[in-house]
Amino acid sequence: MEAHSSSRLLLSKKRRRDGSNGETEDGERPSKVPRCTVGLKHPAPFADELEPAGDEPYLRVSMEEAKRGTPPDRPVRVYADGIFDVFHSGHARALMQAKGLFPNTHLIVGVCSDDLTHKYKGFTVMNEDERYDAVSHCRYVDEVVRNAPWTLTPEFLAKHRIDFVAHDDIPYSSAGSDDVYKHIKEAGMFAPTQRTEGISTSDIITRIVRDYDVYVRRNLQRGYTAKELNVSFINEKKYHLQERVDKVKRKVRDVEEKSKEFVQKVEEKSIDLIQKWEEKSREFIGNFLQMFGPEGALKHMLKEGKGRMLQAISPRQSPDSSPTREERSPSPTFRLPFFTKTSPPPSPPPHHSAARGYPISEDDDEDDED
Repeated sequence: MEAHSSSRLLLSKKRRRDGSNGETEDGERPSKVPRCTVGLKHPAPFADELEPAGDEPYLRVSMEEAKRGTPPDRPVRVYADGIFDVFHSGHARALMQAKGLFPNTHLIVGVCSDDLTHKYKGFTVMNEDERYDAVSHCRYVDEVVRNAPWTLTPEFLAKHRIDFVAHDDIPYSSAGSDDVYKHIKEAGMFAPTQRTEGISTSDIITRIVRDYDVYVRRNLQRGYTAKELNVSFINEKKYHLQERVDKVKRKVRDVEEKSKEFVQKVEEKSIDLIQKWEEKSREFIGNFLQMFGPEGALKHMLKEGKGRMLQAISPRQSPDSSPTREERSPSPTFRLPFFTKTSPPPSPPPHHSAARGYPISEDDDEDDED
């Protein structure tokens, strides 16, 4: 319990440092808070079901004493009233601010009945029992007063031992009065809170009325009958027809989206194919030019083959160091073994044989001399 009360005290101090609706004034993010289990297992009790407080005299605490802190057995009793129809976050934030006004706060919430609400404000969406139950399940509420009065009287304040009344500071004109909290403010018992902008019961009802057809069709789809929705037979058929048309439109939209995705995928693949084809074509052209171009490998191969063929068919030249015909030594005369000196001399060769360059041996020269 001590840990729980200390954590609640830290939260209360944090709420006072923060703005009125739980947001920091300078726009910074709120600091982290320690983890703790603060959930409640039971709803807040109703005031008429509680035991009487006793015969002790009712003594209010001042604002200074409440802010300074009261003993644990004497919490500051803060009262906040309202209609709380279609209970929303704006209601919860207002009660959170009322709960965090002082370090030790006992929050009492009064909920007006259907008769008073319908008389002074208008028809409600939820009946009084539903509104009582919704408020009792708010985590900031310690006690719920059913059938709360529209205007607070001294007798009511004394009965419930109320120290302060929490409400937004905007004058609330109703029941023939410019401000039903005027006498509370004059008595120094008023503790102002701030409204949460952008959310209210009237705003929620306005959204429903503005989109009436949408919500009727929604509930018809969920199984509600036209009689339960107070819809005529013609309007029921109209809503069913609109729903079918919308289904067809959704299907067409889905088909269009899928077709767009398909076309996009085809375009991406075609772009990839074109890029790959361009790369392959450039590679093919480069290889072709490298092979068959003016300075390609084929031309060099032909030149090399032509050179080899010319070298193969042309006569081999003598080396420069080989001797010429005149410098060569005369070849020896070939003699048959059966030719000797006793044999008759062979017939002289014709005169033109010398011109042909046949060699004449030395023995023949000697025979001529003899």
